[in-house]
Amino acid sequence: MRLSLRFVLPLFLALGAFAYAAVPLVDKLTLQWFMRDLDIRASLIANTVQEPLQDLIQTGNRTRMLQFFNRITQDERLFAMGFCPSAPGQPVITPTLPTQIRCTELAPFSAGPGHLLRSANGPLLVSVRPLEAAGVPVGNLVVVHDMSFIARRSAETRKYLFLFFVGLGATVALITVVIAQLSWRGWVQGLRALLRGEGLVRPTEGRDLSEMPELRPIASDLRALIRDLEADHRSRDEDQLAWTPDTLRAILRTDLSGHEVLVVSNREPYIHVRRGDIIALWRPASGLVTAMEPIMRACSGTWIAHGGGSADREVVDEHAHVAVPPEQPAYQLRRVWLTAEQEAGYYYGFANEGLWPLCHIAHVRPIFRTSDWEQYVTVNRTFAQAVVEEAKSPDPIVLVQDYHFALLPRMIQEALPAATIVSFWHIPWPNPEAFAICPWREELLDGLLGSSILGFHTQFHCNNFVDTVDRLLEARVDREMFTVSYRGKLTAVKRYPISIEWPPSPALLSKPVERCRLDVRQRHGLPAEQAIGVGVDRLDYTKGIEERLRAVERLLEMEPQWVGKFSFIQIAAPTRNRIEQYQEYETRVRAMATRINERFAGAPHPPIVLLVEHHQPLDIYEYYRAAEVCMVTSLHDGMNLVAKEFVSARDDERGVLILSQFTGAARELPEAIIVNPYDTDQCAAALHMALSMPATGQRARSRLMRGLIQEFNVYRWAGRMLIDAAGMRRRGRLLERAATPERQSRRAAGRETSRAK
Repeated sequence: MRLSLRFVLPLFLALGAFAYAAVPLVDKLTLQWFMRDLDIRASLIANTVQEPLQDLIQTGNRTRMLQFFNRITQDERLFAMGFCPSAPGQPVITPTLPTQIRCTELAPFSAGPGHLLRSANGPLLVSVRPLEAAGVPVGNLVVVHDMSFIARRSAETRKYLFLFFVGLGATVALITVVIAQLSWRGWVQGLRALLRGEGLVRPTEGRDLSEMPELRPIASDLRALIRDLEADHRSRDEDQLAWTPDTLRAILRTDLSGHEVLVVSNREPYIHVRRGDIIALWRPASGLVTAMEPIMRACSGTWIAHGGGSADREVVDEHAHVAVPPEQPAYQLRRVWLTAEQEAGYYYGFANEGLWPLCHIAHVRPIFRTSDWEQYVTVNRTFAQAVVEEAKSPDPIVLVQDYHFALLPRMIQEALPAATIVSFWHIPWPNPEAFAICPWREELLDGLLGSSILGFHTQFHCNNFVDTVDRLLEARVDREMFTVSYRGKLTAVKRYPISIEWPPSPALLSKPVERCRLDVRQRHGLPAEQAIGVGVDRLDYTKGIEERLRAVERLLEMEPQWVGKFSFIQIAAPTRNRIEQYQEYETRVRAMATRINERFAGAPHPPIVLLVEHHQPLDIYEYYRAAEVCMVTSLHDGMNLVAKEFVSARDDERGVLILSQFTGAARELPEAIIVNPYDTDQCAAALHMALSMPATGQRARSRLMRGLIQEFNVYRWAGRMLIDAAGMRRRGRLLERAATPERQSRRAAGRETSRAK
């Protein structure tokens, strides 16, 4: 022991001296590294904002420029930003820019990799970068980084460095003492015993662990759960993962092997319609179908939907099945037949005169009738029976789609308790006050909470749903994990931003862009040089078509050079035309298009081309590829996949997207020109900006948006839901099996007590 202490004390002294000398060196190197990294970051910021900033400089919109800078400086390390123009003019600076920095005296800050500035707010790093437009200098961008975090990092580094040397010294001292006290032979024998696991586990009643078969299923499930958590972690963190149909099939093979997938929706992916002696096939204009159809082709499951086509009954078998897609069958479509009274009450009545305006807050009063509610309940029960009939196992995975089936999850859960039910609400969820208008609010919430997982497009809608449950039901809400415990069942509320297929089908992009441009213009009698915009929507009052046409009219008022040189083509698919509000809306849209065209009747070409008819995806993509600009001006929308379709259609990296701030897509595609559709002047200015945007600006925006859609495509949307469903199933089985031995032990203890009595 005495020899050990003689060695340990000098060791501690040497380590202490080394740590004392190392700390200042580490501080100096840390400061140099951070200054270099922040200066590189300033260059990256300047390169990134160059093109958007050029647009703002050209328009001279100082307010938008300041808002742009304020958004960027929300980063915790960015302290301030400013733009100093080369030509005479007022600079644009954020309020936090230090007074020591003046546009007329930037020379001291321009020298070197960055200038360290001491201020009352702590140390700041000032970087100045020149900005150019078409090779001509337009000014300097001033970027000020807050370096106060470096002092915090240095303090943490010193603390951890000190603890490291203390721990190192203690470890070396302990090893030295142990080696000095133990013989070599005894140490080796102890190590071997430890490696054999002797003494770590106490045998149960003389039984070895290998003789406990009741623990093997739990061990197997634990290993599967660990693999699931590791795979889930990797899939969230590895951005390089490519999401394709093969990815979905791999998930089904590994995570959901042997499990069937059923999809339930009101709208079917293929509609058979009789036209004289032939049966035509329609693809409905629906974002839900656009998203789900590629998923079903990958999963090879069964899609249950309302068969509403005039020839739907003629093509199904005796079980109401038809294999789709017709050209290469990949899954089964099961059609459910409804009476005219059921369709009128459930679909046109409760779903679309009640829930649709209630959730979209589009200034149309919702209408709730008891007769409609009764039909809604009946139809949901009919679809629940169809799910039970189609399920080949007691525990299928059922993907329930949209607001037509709010009661269905609970009905399925009661009929198939082992089923995993993933419901997705494709439209917005309103705040609790708005939702409370519905007379059957508790019944709807109870139905949805029969789901294992309930998905929404955005976190905002998740928050609204949880707030609604908390306000209207006696349920336990966990806002940290975003789960709801109700009637003894746990429902996870999750955000799954829906997307589209990537890459698009080759058939949709087969016609070259130039050919599309020429054909579309010839079809509508427009010259080859005519600029065109396009809008693609169902003829629905939530889509902002009236607001869009007003913006076109205002553009021609504000910028007369576009009169006769710009035409806007609005594709409006008829929808729900039995409902009075939709009839009135179609009348208003038609009248507005006619009025605007009559107002500019002297122009050689009409400003508005209104096409109120159904178009197939191939035709719609032709218009996408032919247009200079696409307008999406929804007044309130869950996601809006038209915006993503337009971006995916432009493999030439041209075309500009104008996007309403009230869509879920606006949160994912900030590179679009974001507008408030109620602000007519702003929308008109956005149109002018889009039509005047140079090719380089269009390309830069398009590449960023296409990259996001490629990564966050529809297969990722479905894959996340399937992975979460698989994880939930495994956890449920693990808890069930772990509880089984405990129940058996309680029963055995009860029998022993009874015998003792």
